[in-house]
Amino acid sequence: MVMADARVAAVRVAQLARDGRFAEVVELFEPPLRAVVSEQALQVAWEAEVGKRGSVSALGEPVGQPAGAGLMQVSVPIICGDGVLALVMAVDDAGRLHGLRLAPGTTSVWAPPAYAVPERFTEHDVMIGSGPLAVPGTLTLPHSTARTPGAGQTPSAGRGSGPARTPGAERTPGAGHTPDGGQASGPGQTPGTGQAPGVVLLSGGGPFDRDETSGPNKPLKDLAWGLASRGVAALRFDKVTYAHAQAADAPDFTMTDEYVPHAVAAVRLLQSQGGVDPERIFVVGHSMGGKVAPRVAAADASIRGLVILAGDTQPMHHAAVRVTRHLASLSPGPAAEAMVEGMVRLAATVDSPDLSPSTPSEALPFGLSATYWLDLRDYDPVATAVAVDKPMFILQGGRDYQVTVADDLSGWKAGLGHRPDVTIRVYDADDHLFFPGDGPSTPADYESPQHVDPMVIGDIAAWVSAE
Repeated sequence: MVMADARVAAVRVAQLARDGRFAEVVELFEPPLRAVVSEQALQVAWEAEVGKRGSVSALGEPVGQPAGAGLMQVSVPIICGDGVLALVMAVDDAGRLHGLRLAPGTTSVWAPPAYAVPERFTEHDVMIGSGPLAVPGTLTLPHSTARTPGAGQTPSAGRGSGPARTPGAERTPGAGHTPDGGQASGPGQTPGTGQAPGVVLLSGGGPFDRDETSGPNKPLKDLAWGLASRGVAALRFDKVTYAHAQAADAPDFTMTDEYVPHAVAAVRLLQSQGGVDPERIFVVGHSMGGKVAPRVAAADASIRGLVILAGDTQPMHHAAVRVTRHLASLSPGPAAEAMVEGMVRLAATVDSPDLSPSTPSEALPFGLSATYWLDLRDYDPVATAVAVDKPMFILQGGRDYQVTVADDLSGWKAGLGHRPDVTIRVYDADDHLFFPGDGPSTPADYESPQHVDPMVIGDIAAWVSAE
């Protein structure tokens, strides 16, 4: 699709939404999404956001850019009486919608966080894997001057609460924290080798790019730049479902297929880099990336350890019902109730003993295939983590409503909390993306320009350097 056609399609969607013709918008979604997006849910979301800003007075000029996998991302300004929103959508070459969201009307673009020091590292693009499903990525390598050993310090208490274990007094992390929560210098090379530890970054569920771009925010880029500024090499890459959207259409596609082959290939590539210690490569996974991290470690015994950021342990279809109820509570009413009832019905199909590879994806949450759900249903991330027996640092945001202390972190604590090589930390002020803030977290929070908590960056760098 050429950009002009994408803009025309996007304006048409905005016009339908403005006119309240949400059933027609639903028909424009690609089939897997159409199965889980309802007219009522779209209406609730639209009225909740537009209602805060008055009625729509005009539609602005659409702005677009390529979004990978043959998609175009187009943003249409929705001009209201008391403010501006942006209707952001991903459109394929047939004009079908692969995503749709309302965001604050902003021209903000990602800017480096204060804890990133670009003079301390270089980065360049690489390819992960081989063949038709290879994906592009970015390798961020610290300069030797950024890997100067620092004074010993354990991961900081920071905003943390709850159980926190130091991974052994003999393995204290590197340089002390600066006032911004970062570190004065890199935690240090492997003694006597001049080699840096490295991390492979895994994003959450969905077709994310290598930066895990969410509105104006790029949390994995924050992590990569922040860690490289502290002497830790980082490799991040576009998910196969972002770079090759058609991969998810395969009837036997699973969570393992979505993550493990490319994660293992990324570990091998990072191990081959000069200046990187091949024996000190860690997997850092966020959300579903954290959930699947133990499975990656099971597939590659050379991985030194795991960092799990808001990794979910509750079955995902149960979490989907919980989160849907939470979102419905923000805009209560008949449409919100219908949205909850729909998700409860879809989740029950996953729980059913009759679930089989032939169950249609339209009857399942998020339009994912039955094979995908069978793989998820049979996967126990905590038991897998226990079996791989690797050092782990498990981080959780206290304000996170998607992956929670009560529903998910409790699973990690129950299975791993007794181990001296496992550090568990709660960052009370942080949400699901580890953005610090106040009050209850909502989806709208992700649309304001923010950065990953500097304390999180410093603690990960310190922990990795101590192992």
